[in-house]
Amino acid sequence: MTDTAQSLAGVSVAFDGIVKRFGPVEVLHGVSFALEPGRVYGLLGENGAGKSTLMKILAGYEAPSAGSVLINGEPVSFRTSRDAETLGIVLIHQEFNLAEDLTVAGNIFLGHEKKRGWFLNEAAMREGALAAMRQVGLDIDPATPVRRLIVAEKQLVEIAKAVARRARLLIMDEPTATLTPSEAARLFALIARMRADGVTVIYISHKLDEVERITDEVIVMRDGRFVGRAPTHTVTRHAMATMMVGREIADQFPPRLTVDETRAPALGVRKVSVPGWAYEASFEVRPGEILGFAGLVGAGRTELFEGILGLRPASGTIELQGRAVKFRSLRDAAKYGLTYLSEDRKGKGLHVDFPLGPNLTLMALERYAKPWLDPSAERRALEGAVDEFGIRAGSLSVKASSLSGGNQQKLALAKVLHPEPKVVVLDEPTRGVDVGAKREIYFLIHRLAQQGLAVIVISSELIELIGLANRVAVMRAGRIVATLSGEELNEETMIAYATGTRHVAA
Repeated sequence: MTDTAQSLAGVSVAFDGIVKRFGPVEVLHGVSFALEPGRVYGLLGENGAGKSTLMKILAGYEAPSAGSVLINGEPVSFRTSRDAETLGIVLIHQEFNLAEDLTVAGNIFLGHEKKRGWFLNEAAMREGALAAMRQVGLDIDPATPVRRLIVAEKQLVEIAKAVARRARLLIMDEPTATLTPSEAARLFALIARMRADGVTVIYISHKLDEVERITDEVIVMRDGRFVGRAPTHTVTRHAMATMMVGREIADQFPPRLTVDETRAPALGVRKVSVPGWAYEASFEVRPGEILGFAGLVGAGRTELFEGILGLRPASGTIELQGRAVKFRSLRDAAKYGLTYLSEDRKGKGLHVDFPLGPNLTLMALERYAKPWLDPSAERRALEGAVDEFGIRAGSLSVKASSLSGGNQQKLALAKVLHPEPKVVVLDEPTRGVDVGAKREIYFLIHRLAQQGLAVIVISSELIELIGLANRVAVMRAGRIVATLSGEELNEETMIAYATGTRHVAA
């Protein structure tokens, strides 16, 4: 065995009639299936299918209301996740579970600190952290505070934590949601090494191409129930999607719109620089156009737009509908007609502990508070958004945290569109949502452009950009190195520009 799982045999797992209730609501209905060691399982299902709840039970974060979990044939009962970790069962959460004020090394060993007598052994933790980071391809100083990391680096820290804890059964919930293709490839190589060492891997993802590429078997859940399983090589992606939603899936992307090139740009950016992140970026986007932004992690895509929106210091010229502007904040930008959906849905996109109504209306609060809040007007607005965006919620009075990932994303979209912008920037708009919700979001984006909005989509999913965008700007090392359209709009060309293996002719 390699160091990844030295002296650790894999574990077999069986779920026997697992039921889970939250109050009167039953979310898992007698789930039963088994997993063998040394295999990679793709666990599939729409948001709300019960996948994450079942995995939280396996990892000790939740207790079943009925039924049993068997490890190597023996029933187990975990009081906490620490109990599960003692058996080598580790869950990498979809939403980060990191202490922002601790260092990378501190997070990797949080709760498992190495000590020398009464004191922390900082040198040993640094060495251990570096070893785990090397395996996941994270090349930063382990003394860096996590709050300084970009989203993709935080994801790699989460994976490094699991590596450092010598997992015998590793559960990955949307691990590549923020990773570029090259970073994902390193992760897949790590998974292959773990499988060779006998480690069981449960891979939860809505990226069916990844599931097809790295898993041995797919297991499908729907509406809190186990609905089927099959060796991965025997099912197509289309069949996987159909099993997940319980019906035939139509075309994933809407037809591409034709842009009126005679119309003046809705947004024009000229030589905008964001110190340390972006350099002399210039581009424009017209009404009715979808402009994509591609690039590797660290290329500066998000930071460029944070500079444009006033969230970071920036220089250069920004014109919105022909008028020179300089924004001081997101609220300021929204007043001029430019809104932004952050890639960090729960950290910056939504107030998850607030009800749905305040989340929707926060960016246009002046409509509902004159000066006192009009709850009935806010509720009417929410009812309209729920209908227009297809937000599925048990009640309009619930908190945003109670929604599934796909419905949270639809609420976040409704929020940034509520001020009725002329230009909207969507950063990773389908991160962590299922195939059905993705299709709904794609058609929503298409409808926005059809209505005359200029739409900018930043995405790490190249297929998403190819399917949606009229043009794609590729960034590398803080610069826009190419803007592609037509026949050049393909994965190979975008990756070539993003990695520097192809350059624009002088």
